[in-house]
Formats: sequence, C-alpha cells, structure tokens
Amino acid sequence: MWMRFRRMRRVWPRGARDDAGMTTSEYAVGTIAACALAAVLYKVVTSGPVAGALQSLIGRALSAQF
Repeated sequence: MWMRFRRMRRVWPRGARDDAGMTTSEYAVGTIAACALAAVLYKVVTSGPVAGALQSLIGRALSAQF
C-alpha cells in the first residue's frame, strides 16, 4: 500500500493536489455577485429608453419582408 502511494505521489504535480476547488464562502460571494449583476441588467433593460428601443427593434424584425 505504501509503495503504491509513493508512486502515485510522484505522478501528480504538487499544485494539482493543493487546490481542491472552491470553498463555500467563494460560492457565496460568486452567487451574490451574479445576483447583483442580474439585478443591474434587469433595471437597465426595463428602463424607459432601453425598453422602447428593444420594442422598436423587435417590431422592425417581425415586420421585415424576406
């Protein structure tokens, strides 16, 4: 058993064993950042000028003749 572990240890680089992935706090910060970005984008898209521009763009796309 010990010899197999020593051989396996030589194959894996040192950095690959040290990083086990994101911790719970990193997931929490990432989730909060994603929610904040979604809230900002929602406010921008639902604002008057942007909503009007999107509606006119969709209206022109639907009425385009091929």
